[in-house]
Amino acid sequence: MLLRGALGTLLAASGFGGRPAAAAPARHAIAMHGEPAWGPEFSSASYANPAARKGGQLVHGVLGTFDSLNPFIVKGLPAANIKNYVIESLLARGYDEPFTLYGLLADSVETDEARSYVTFTIDPRARFADGRPVTPADVIFSWELLRDKGRPNYRTYYIKVTRAQAIGARSVRFDLTGADDRELPLIIGLMPVLAKHAINPDTFEDTSFEPLLGSGPYTITAVKPGESVTFKRDPNYWGSALPINRGLWNFDQIKFDYYRDGNTHFEAFKKGSYDVRTETDPGRWQTAYDFPALHEGRVVKEEFTYGLPKGMQGLVFNTRRPIFADVRVREALLHLFDFEWINRTYFFSLYKRTASYFDGCDLSAHGVPANARERELLAPFPGNVRDDIMAGAWAPPVSDGSGGDRAGLRKAFALFAEAGYALKGTELVHRASGRPFVFEILATTRDQDRLALAFVRNLKRAGIDARVRSVDATQFERRRIAFDFDMMDYRWEQSLSPGNEQYFYWGSEAATQDGTRNYMGVKSKAVDAMIAAMLSATSREDFVAATRALDRVLLSGFYVIPLYFPPKQWVARWTRIEHPSRTSLFGYLPETWWHGDAP
Repeated sequence: MLLRGALGTLLAASGFGGRPAAAAPARHAIAMHGEPAWGPEFSSASYANPAARKGGQLVHGVLGTFDSLNPFIVKGLPAANIKNYVIESLLARGYDEPFTLYGLLADSVETDEARSYVTFTIDPRARFADGRPVTPADVIFSWELLRDKGRPNYRTYYIKVTRAQAIGARSVRFDLTGADDRELPLIIGLMPVLAKHAINPDTFEDTSFEPLLGSGPYTITAVKPGESVTFKRDPNYWGSALPINRGLWNFDQIKFDYYRDGNTHFEAFKKGSYDVRTETDPGRWQTAYDFPALHEGRVVKEEFTYGLPKGMQGLVFNTRRPIFADVRVREALLHLFDFEWINRTYFFSLYKRTASYFDGCDLSAHGVPANARERELLAPFPGNVRDDIMAGAWAPPVSDGSGGDRAGLRKAFALFAEAGYALKGTELVHRASGRPFVFEILATTRDQDRLALAFVRNLKRAGIDARVRSVDATQFERRRIAFDFDMMDYRWEQSLSPGNEQYFYWGSEAATQDGTRNYMGVKSKAVDAMIAAMLSATSREDFVAATRALDRVLLSGFYVIPLYFPPKQWVARWTRIEHPSRTSLFGYLPETWWHGDAP
């Protein structure tokens, strides 16, 4: 049911939140820029099959472990997929658009042109798994709890809300006055909604194997700590007939089995212990799938195209460490990474080199000269972007692929000399202090170990004593959260509508908050300003300019050694599992798949 115009007029006249806002019609969806692709009468998502069979089981294999069922707090390593499977939000993402949200727990959303407030009206059918209705009190409770005790990204987003208030029996209004953040209504729309009657705020921040009560399509029915989590489809799920859900959530049971070792993980797939595998190793994709089940047609290999930015995977410098504080040192180490040799030797030359934080889409600054709008945004921050990056002429260095490229070594030594380092015998040392150049690369998987060891061999040629420290997944996560590393391998995923999460990735405040993803420790007024410009942009053109400007500032800081990405999504599946013929803009979506043998 949509909010009535009279209610909107009453709120405007009351001056809720300190200043009146023009009444706006409530709608079934909200887009970050432009209009939603699907109108109010849409029947199902374009990438789903509404006639998909229901039933059967899907088993996922996860590399790693877990020690908590609460993904919303800093403590612990949470199990996968609790958000969306168990815990829902007010709105749900449409995966064929950069950033558009459609009704889920809320059947309508209202905001004004300035996006100074947002009102959600809860679907009267919405229920938690115990049958109790979802209410405005639950929404406000969730906002307060996650703002005060949730992970830093939630605190960063939700603290911008000036006030939240229940309006009648089903509506909640958030006042966003002064936030200057056009994404914030959508961020609130994606907020996890928790059951107030089922959570003790005093113990919320403690790790637990007690499942959270949610309103989603599944409930957790079995847990083996660190080993497996089993989800069972709720036969009374309130939202099964919603247009955004038709053709989704088709399995009666979904199980996540966890594996500590990469080889064991792969061998388990070959034996049929789990159903679908996303491959990230080109060498394995090229050579290791030669087993009977594939020849017999019981397993198939598929490649899915997708339109998202390819993300930034890189060897991350922790600039909190004095050894990596100088940008010239970081750039020098980039020249010692031989991508061409590694790609040919380990990856059959199937990877592409990452050259941008938003590679593969119009948000990337790689190969594109800065336009007038970008230059205007960057003008208050002279010196923050290198001339070659401003001109779109910079690219990661290209070696001769020999594994012993001398040109890259010479460039590295020149930069080290500028930063105060010199060779003393076969050892690179700081001239003033005599301190040798020594650091540690943190790794947790076989693939990370292999990459780090290959890099260490090249570093040794420059007199650098780099060592690989291999730890288990739990220790790796703890050290990563606390920024307790020198260098590590990490990947930031990106969307076609990056926004508030960019503060969480590289905002200055995030650099000192444990649990954020500002692992490199970026503290830059230029970065903060470009993110603010992204959030306040009212047109796609201005948004792209701000994002490219952010990309240029980050690239100029040499905060990572950019690695690589697969040109497509490589997926193998047992043919008992089927999927729609059409892939979304975001790529393949397991929630749209089904069991072919289901009744």
